[in-house]
Amino acid sequence: MELIQFRPEGMYVPPADVYIDPYKPVKKALITHAHSDHARWGMEEYIAEKSGLPLLKHRLGDVKLSGFGYGDEFEIKGVKFSFHPSGHVPGSAQLRVEHQGEVWVAAGDYKVVADGLSKPFEPVKCDVFITESTFGLPVYRWRPQEEIMQEINSWWKENQERGLCSVMFAYSLGKAQRILQGVDHSIGKVWVHGAVANMNQACEAGGYALKPWSPIPDQPEPKQFRRDLIIAPPSAAGTSWLKKFEPYSDAQASGWMAVRGTRRRLSADRGFVLSDHADWPGLLQAIEQTEAKKILVSHGFTDVFSRYLNENGWDARAV
Repeated sequence: MELIQFRPEGMYVPPADVYIDPYKPVKKALITHAHSDHARWGMEEYIAEKSGLPLLKHRLGDVKLSGFGYGDEFEIKGVKFSFHPSGHVPGSAQLRVEHQGEVWVAAGDYKVVADGLSKPFEPVKCDVFITESTFGLPVYRWRPQEEIMQEINSWWKENQERGLCSVMFAYSLGKAQRILQGVDHSIGKVWVHGAVANMNQACEAGGYALKPWSPIPDQPEPKQFRRDLIIAPPSAAGTSWLKKFEPYSDAQASGWMAVRGTRRRLSADRGFVLSDHADWPGLLQAIEQTEAKKILVSHGFTDVFSRYLNENGWDARAV
């Protein structure tokens, strides 16, 4: 019997009778991070990495929630578990599962390059490694974060010279805080949309020290943002909310910006290639460092990536 099984409800650990990032309501859920495609409402009990608990509480509301620090071992019905840094977003973790001498790691979402905020990715030796493949194609190769931040700073300065507000669309958990930490605050003030403000507060409650930011007031005066940067979720693009900041220049920060067609479809003034997931070399690096005998490839370009792994000496399959 496999230590982790893939069921309609999600990844299941039979000897412990628990699920990892379940899709459907279950009794006990181990959660890798607070993004909504991994942390869903309806579970009787949630267990996660300790610094991510405020984020989960914000996301899920009044639920039964407990946590353990990175590396702290805990047992459920004789199965040993521990959370380890995945480098994806604040509070994100890989989950190590050990039973009867066998070790599996469910990586969740991860990136191997330190972003200056999330606890950096920690390779965990295992027999079986469950990896994502969101950007599992050779075309996806990220440039250094410092270069992307310099480009964002230059765009911001150019907008200032043109008398424009700068509006950056980025996911409210992870990307938004990463940009907040990475930009040059001497250029101007950083304001954030309400959804980003909520996540910032939850990150700070989890012990993450963020650089200065201000929530956008209910009745903003457009002129007060003319030299500043606004960080908002992608869902705010094209809404009437944006009219408050005219004239403005907008931009999208995403790994999908690496593909020109995506940039054209989103119709933003600028696209910056910045992702909280591992790129092609990062995925291969993580897999090598685990020294795993078997690789299970989940969500993303699963067929392409697992085929490449098999052709290059790994025992891999898409799940």
